[in-house]
Amino acid sequence: MRIGCPREIKPQEYRVGLTPHAAREAVAHGHEVLVEQGAGLGAGFADADYRAAGAMLAETAEEVFARADLVVKVKEPQAGERRLLRAGQVLFTYLHLAPDPDQTRDLLDSGVTAIAYETVTDAGGGLPLLAPMSEVAGRLAPQVGAWALQKANGGRGVLMGGVPGVGPAEVVVIGGGVVGTHAARIAAGMGAEVTVLDRSLARLRYLDDAFGPLMRTRYSSGGALGELLERADMVVGAVLIPGAAAPKLVSRADLARMKPGAVLVDVAIDQGGCFETSHATTHQAPIYEVDGVVHYCVANMPGAVPRSSTLALGNATMPFLLALADKGWRRACEEDPHLLAGLNAHAGHLTCYGAGKAQGIDVLSPHLALRL
Repeated sequence: MRIGCPREIKPQEYRVGLTPHAAREAVAHGHEVLVEQGAGLGAGFADADYRAAGAMLAETAEEVFARADLVVKVKEPQAGERRLLRAGQVLFTYLHLAPDPDQTRDLLDSGVTAIAYETVTDAGGGLPLLAPMSEVAGRLAPQVGAWALQKANGGRGVLMGGVPGVGPAEVVVIGGGVVGTHAARIAAGMGAEVTVLDRSLARLRYLDDAFGPLMRTRYSSGGALGELLERADMVVGAVLIPGAAAPKLVSRADLARMKPGAVLVDVAIDQGGCFETSHATTHQAPIYEVDGVVHYCVANMPGAVPRSSTLALGNATMPFLLALADKGWRRACEEDPHLLAGLNAHAGHLTCYGAGKAQGIDVLSPHLALRL
């Protein structure tokens, strides 16, 4: 199989879908690897690194898309890239279709077989290809939130850890999953007072056992959230419903209850965001203000640390990538129901229930799609 990796073109996206190590493994398995020139530079991988791994270099993205049987990326294909996709081709990347009807329509029109990292599962019910970037984004959230809290950036001017005689920042994390756990851990490590909200008592027990007095836990309800919003200096939105649009947990009316200059960090923005007032921003212009509250809603947060992010993502995707290349997508998905869960579109049919529900589109079962 010919595996293609184009350079990412989303603004300020410096990650790359294929590391030289993964390229070397694919070549060792008997596959051809075609990488667009300069694709890895943002993550610190030179073209020479790919050549040494046995990959070929393409001058343009058009060449990569035209020649590749399997296209490997990081972010969802942009409009110009979607025009290059074709039936019979396999796309393996993050898609986040639920809040993006334009992308959904283009993928269906192209007839491509699209497998989304974020809906691939594992035996424990986890999301193994989303987890590495969730870990990175979670750890970044308090860091970027602390920057946004600085007065020069529109924030309250509160230091996360305080100083002797002056209290620390109060941080509320909505969601105790992978993102929320890592966000809470880093915020607590910075000296903030941290409260994590979740509706899973088992998860709250885990957090309480794992972190003890470093953070508080609360069962998530409208009343609890409203009470905490009034005290919060920073709120991290870390809620995920796999494959579906994120629920809007903080309304615009809620902002009036918050302190002027408080900060909202919406890590769920890829799935539409969990604050009503959220809209996607970029690393170049990451924040904006609504009703006196600073919003940080960068849609590709891990792109800020592309070296670490690319290596972490590559470690997770490599076994699935090799399975797709070695067996072909159909057999790989037939033999691995967890990979099949990643199938979001095939031959003009949407196969992701969450995206179909969000957009009012009929969905074909992935199992039935295997027969097409």
